[in-house]
Amino acid sequence: MLGTLPDSWQQALGEETGKPYFKELAEFVEQERERGPVYPPREEVFAALHATPYERVKVLILGQDPYHGEGQGHGLCFSVRPGVRTPPSLRNIYKEMREDLGHPVPDSGHLMTWAEQGVLLLNAVLTVRAGEANSHKGKGWETFTDSVIRAVSSRRSPVVFVLWGNHAKKKLPLIDTGRHTVVQGAHPSPLSARKFFGSRPFSRIDEAVAAAGHAPVDWRIPDAGARA
Repeated sequence: MLGTLPDSWQQALGEETGKPYFKELAEFVEQERERGPVYPPREEVFAALHATPYERVKVLILGQDPYHGEGQGHGLCFSVRPGVRTPPSLRNIYKEMREDLGHPVPDSGHLMTWAEQGVLLLNAVLTVRAGEANSHKGKGWETFTDSVIRAVSSRRSPVVFVLWGNHAKKKLPLIDTGRHTVVQGAHPSPLSARKFFGSRPFSRIDEAVAAAGHAPVDWRIPDAGARA
């Protein structure tokens, strides 16, 4: 009912989707869809896992829940569909990227190019009621996405976990910090951007990715016109 997990993640997560809590979660989300719009669409609930196979993850960026406006979110945290105005938090991420790495601020908020390079853009909660942020919080998604974080942490190959804001930092105990690098900082939301600016997360991620022997991430996002 919630869409299909890709094979690599089914193997990594084992019997997670067969557990009672997941059945209850699926029933809750379907009931919500019967009442009104729920984002993202059913076929994009697991878009982050489809875009970044388990064995290719080298960076995990953790968000909270999907954008709740029509046509915005498409299953990747912080990302919006092509042609949709870049949200404030992502604009601040772009500004910090420019100061940190010198890349220009793109006019597109579509982050699929990051996901395709091994950057898992995971929200802690994977669905939301239209117009109501955090409306699906505490319904079971956190149990599922915690299992995703644990599965990534169990990999032998080092991964960089990016935890922005207090909500994300609470996931630190799920991560084997002896094997993996954790980049923590303030959330890029306008409410905390003053603390986020100057944190230079991209150079810290790049350094850890290189130390792990992974290919570097090209953080540049093509402008919308360049893809047309």
